[in-house]
Amino acid sequence: MRFPIGLRLFAAVLLAILAVAATAIVLLRQNVLGSFADYAVKIELDRLDELSASLASQYGTSGGWRFLPAPEAARRSYIAAELGRLQDARARGIAIPVPPVPPVPRPAPAAGPVAGMAAAPAAPAPEDPPTPPAPPTPPAPPAPMAPLPPLPPPAIAAASADAPVQDAPLQDRITLLDQDHRYLAGQPLAAVPTAERALAWQGRTIGYLAVTRAARPSDLPALAFLDQLKGALGLVVPLAVLLSALAASLLAVHFRKPIHQLADGARELAAGRFDQRIAVGRSDELGDLARSFNQLAERLDALERSRRQWVADTSHELRTPLSVLRAQLEAIQDGVRQADGAAVAAMLRQVLSLNTLIDELYLLARADVGELACRRDPLDLCALAHAEADAFSARLHGAGLTLDLPSGPALPIAGDSERLRQVLRNLFENTVRYTSAGGTVRLSCARDGDDAVLTLDDSAPGVPDAALERLSERFYRVDASRSRAQGGAGLGLALCERIVQAHGGSLGFAHSPLGGLRVTVRLPLPAA
Repeated sequence: MRFPIGLRLFAAVLLAILAVAATAIVLLRQNVLGSFADYAVKIELDRLDELSASLASQYGTSGGWRFLPAPEAARRSYIAAELGRLQDARARGIAIPVPPVPPVPRPAPAAGPVAGMAAAPAAPAPEDPPTPPAPPTPPAPPAPMAPLPPLPPPAIAAASADAPVQDAPLQDRITLLDQDHRYLAGQPLAAVPTAERALAWQGRTIGYLAVTRAARPSDLPALAFLDQLKGALGLVVPLAVLLSALAASLLAVHFRKPIHQLADGARELAAGRFDQRIAVGRSDELGDLARSFNQLAERLDALERSRRQWVADTSHELRTPLSVLRAQLEAIQDGVRQADGAAVAAMLRQVLSLNTLIDELYLLARADVGELACRRDPLDLCALAHAEADAFSARLHGAGLTLDLPSGPALPIAGDSERLRQVLRNLFENTVRYTSAGGTVRLSCARDGDDAVLTLDDSAPGVPDAALERLSERFYRVDASRSRAQGGAGLGLALCERIVQAHGGSLGFAHSPLGGLRVTVRLPLPAA
């Protein structure tokens, strides 16, 4: 099934908006629930004033917590029962006892004179009558308490052990602790957050009432706020769909046009129209893709032109010796020429030239597909070059050229000696053909870092600057002094470059200080 890019963008944007909205609502709900939970537990602690006063009064009356029931089950239900009793007392109008305020101690009378010391004589003074002890301060009347929201009906029995504590009503979430936070009565403490308030008697802390926070707020404002959130979510969904459709449409238009251009351009290339180009007006990844497409099209166009030139040049080079052979054979057939030694020698030269051309074409074709096999035998490149120069010295002298062969260091490399001899023969043959008589040919050897370097210099005529970069192209010939009249198909230097590259080296061309051409063969030396 085909999914258009517009539909994909719509789905992606919609999912992103819904995910952000849902995450925001969840986080907001958690924060609201947490805030309302803190607020609710404070209200619940305020509703325990009567319970705190009753427990403190019973503590003072019994002189401790001995009034609490001994059985475990009774202690668990004691707080709920006490809340029920207080609520019933309030309903009947019975006053809730308040802990009495302890009397304030009066300061002791000043001490008399120190024993053993004589008092100074003085006139007798009437003694003050003894101050009678102050009567105890009557307990303060109970302060009027503001009406609190009624508690839910108390459950005298303990809450089920399987039910979560934070989901229970208030009376089942209260725990009575002593001053050392040890359990006394009510719901045993669970591993959930609690809030507590201190119980005091006569100015000292006698215990604590701990309340477990509720998991869900029971306050109407919290529930109303959460209902509003649910309603807001119902508005967010259709709004998210509309925004997603709008954003997806704009993005689809923004991306679809260059994508269609690329698709159309690719179809043009597939049809063989390599002059196809795409206008680049973007600075993003699609712009980079368009530039890469144009580079590919230029490369394919260049390869196509090269292929056509290759076919044309190959057919032309093959036609020349074949035409000569045909003319010789037709002349012999018509009786114009005799099949003597001169005619046979002329035809043999054309056959050899044709055979050389075919061999070079075959080697170049193998090099193009990476099948130009080269052995890796240990050899001395400098000694190999000197031996090949000595073998070619007769032809050099016959062309009126002087061979300069300075000594050089040993250059041990790993290579194919036959292939490298073929490179040297082609280079010397090129020099013999195109160097003017009376000139000089110099072959030198040297080390350059991790490379072995052979340099072949010849004298005039030289090569134009524009031709230096094209000397290794197939069927390329330099005009004027290095023209077709000198012979050769223009494949020798191209074949030399492929052989050197197959050895991991490079072939370079430059102007020679002798006035002609400098050819540099650079091959890697084996690692030590």
